[in-house]
Amino acid sequence: MTTVSARLDLRLESREKDRIVKAAALRGMAVSAFVRDAVLREADMAIAAESVATLSEQESRRFLAALDEQFRPNDRLKKAMDAASRLTQR
Repeated sequence: MTTVSARLDLRLESREKDRIVKAAALRGMAVSAFVRDAVLREADMAIAAESVATLSEQESRRFLAALDEQFRPNDRLKKAMDAASRLTQR
């Protein structure tokens, strides 16, 4: 199995780098591992923040009520479902 590594260059002020080096040492980690972990954690949080929908109390009630209703596809969706069914039966 081949592992491909990508490189990321970062420009920092010396005092910023010193803070990172100190923090990595306090965690007992190499600077590169510390930076990689911190950046990936921040990336995951940014992605998660964009992946979540927050509903008000009223919106939550409407959403849950809609989930409780019986599924009734409109004509266009019925046609699409029928077409998909025919494709999968071949």
